[in-house]
Amino acid sequence: MRVLNTIFKKCSASLNSTDRLLISFWGFLACVSLVFFPRIPYWPLLILSDAAAVAITCILARTSRSTGSRWLRLIHDWSAFPLILFTFKQLHYMIAPIHGRMDFDHLLIAADRWLLRVNPTEWLTRISHPYLTELLQIAYALFYVYFIVVGIELYRKSVCRPFSYFRFTVAYGFLISYIGYFFLPAAGPRFTLHDFSKIDSELPGILFTPFLRRFVNFFESIPEDVPNSVAHAAAQRDVFPSGHTMLTLIVIIIAYRYRLKMRHPVLAAGMLLIFATVYLRYHYLVDVVAGVALALLCLSTAKRLYANFRNPSDPEPD
Repeated sequence: MRVLNTIFKKCSASLNSTDRLLISFWGFLACVSLVFFPRIPYWPLLILSDAAAVAITCILARTSRSTGSRWLRLIHDWSAFPLILFTFKQLHYMIAPIHGRMDFDHLLIAADRWLLRVNPTEWLTRISHPYLTELLQIAYALFYVYFIVVGIELYRKSVCRPFSYFRFTVAYGFLISYIGYFFLPAAGPRFTLHDFSKIDSELPGILFTPFLRRFVNFFESIPEDVPNSVAHAAAQRDVFPSGHTMLTLIVIIIAYRYRLKMRHPVLAAGMLLIFATVYLRYHYLVDVVAGVALALLCLSTAKRLYANFRNPSDPEPD
């Protein structure tokens, strides 16, 4: 830890606002691992992973600034996005053990029934069709592509001012959703209201749907060709709030705020994605409602938080 502290002090002047936000969150995760170490089997490895992420971020920030390398700067500017995914995977080894593998799906199901008097995923089977399923599965799987498309257009703008704020806001939004998973872990309607092992027969697509489902399941640590009970036990517990809804709305709103060329296609694809979260049985409706509310909260507070984490060399948001 002494070595890590020395590295951090030397590199702090090179860290951008997003670096500092992520480092703060990794510190929070390390503290959670220490507090709940009797329940978390891999707590030493998780703390070492957080320390490694801090070291990598600091060294990358320092070297990209000191060398002036265009390629190192490019890597540093975009490194937050894979690091956010790394952080997401950590939660898989923390949330379920902390709660003694107790889920709160029953509360989310009750909330949906209170809102609509039905289970939305069950009701939507009335309008299911292979062509609609195919379209929505593609839209859902393209989630991370929206960040790349919008990010590239913003990155090309002068002095990367919009990109810096966009990157920070997206990271901030993801971290808010991760905190939600800690407080209300749930597996989702694929496992509780439906049989996960039968989804390909109950909700078939046309061509790409099976592959895209497996792609999504892989990143959520869900094994293939297993009974519902096994898949349910392995699920990530990342249902409430709907991060897909939350972050998609953030990307859409920022795209329109800066009047990007891709704003209309992102809006159309994003609306399909939000509908897909329930249609494809990934989320309860109340998860989507929470995602919308938290997206607005994130956008309304991001500029002030950005100012608090901002390095003097960082551009100010427009």
